[in-house]
Amino acid sequence: MIIVKVGGSLYDLPDLGSRLRSFLRSFSSESIRIMPGGGELADVIRKLDKIHVLGEVTAHRLALSTLQITGAFVQHLLGPEAPPLALEGLDLGDWPASWDVTSDSLAARAAWQWHARQLILLKSIDIPPGTPWDEAAARGWVDRYFPQAVAAAPFQVTAINFRRWKS
Repeated sequence: MIIVKVGGSLYDLPDLGSRLRSFLRSFSSESIRIMPGGGELADVIRKLDKIHVLGEVTAHRLALSTLQITGAFVQHLLGPEAPPLALEGLDLGDWPASWDVTSDSLAARAAWQWHARQLILLKSIDIPPGTPWDEAAARGWVDRYFPQAVAAAPFQVTAINFRRWKS
């Protein structure tokens, strides 16, 4: 099993669907689940939280609900052969309900839950190989909870700048 997190920052790529289909074909013998990023929809919730002080729990719940929409969008781009979403049946347990936990950490949680062998983060930035996850979090390349989410993970974590990826 591989969890592929599609960063919301990639949603403005006109050829995102064809790129994703090509990327996923390279794992033809693997079971895959997709974790969508929140993208601009989650950013709207952030803005509403700042204006209306929704509180972390409410803002987190609303932000999580945007992943259903972005997930449907990604599945639409992938067409009838789209892998299932990693959101289905995802149990967050006692994880914090805060802006520290975004779709990066949710993808890690899915990797744990689905007993994945690999978590692939498709991003709009380069994260140099070997960068410690706490440094990546401090630089804003992954969310603040991500280092804890992947601590002692039995799966490989790979980040790919999908804007530069070539099939």
